Amino acid sequence: MINTEKKLIIFDFDGTLIDSGPDLALAVNYMLKSLGFKTFSQDIIHGWIGNGAQTLVKRALVGKYDISEDIETKLFDKALKIFLDFYEKNVCVKTIVYPNVEKTLKSLKKFGFVLAIVTNKPFAFIEPILTNLNLDSYFEYYLGGDSLSLKKPNPEPLLHICKKLSLHVEQSVMVGDSKNDIIAAQRANMQSIAVSYGYNYGEDIAIYKPDIVVDDIYEIVEILKI
Repeated sequence: MINTEKKLIIFDFDGTLIDSGPDLALAVNYMLKSLGFKTFSQDIIHGWIGNGAQTLVKRALVGKYDISEDIETKLFDKALKIFLDFYEKNVCVKTIVYPNVEKTLKSLKKFGFVLAIVTNKPFAFIEPILTNLNLDSYFEYYLGGDSLSLKKPNPEPLLHICKKLSLHVEQSVMVGDSKNDIIAAQRANMQSIAVSYGYNYGEDIAIYKPDIVVDDIYEIVEILKI
């Protein structure tokens, strides 16, 4: 149950509003191929998304979700640069908006909600994607994974946005697809709504006990229209 009248809705980005997996997979495989490494299927790479670019690159270099601590620094730095340079030029080639997202954002704005984004994606990529997908007009504020010293699942980005927009945690709700979103909300004492699709590392998002799980993002309009 979502209680108290909400004013601020904080959305995750990748896996919640947009499916950026194809472009991220393209960039990862370009990086790996450039380094002479084995490439991976899009499905495998999807399972590595959600903790920011640096973690994604490290997972790709070791070829698994669990990161090895002995990745050579020079190799990692070179790989990260290749990945970021390629992704910057191909940030919105195959990326799409999930069904009913724009309809949901439009309805929420109509009802007077303040909308924001907290993502672990590097900040520099947020606005170009929003602009390319015609979603930029809906959001008051957004933070990337490198905007602050801490990122999700740490609660600091959520608390920072509340403070920046002069709204209380009790007036806010986090909407996301992964455990990072739900755990961050719980640590901030903020309520959360999880979407059942997206990139939650193959786990059922309900395991992490969000306040509500929805299959269609438009359901949150009825949930929050109180």
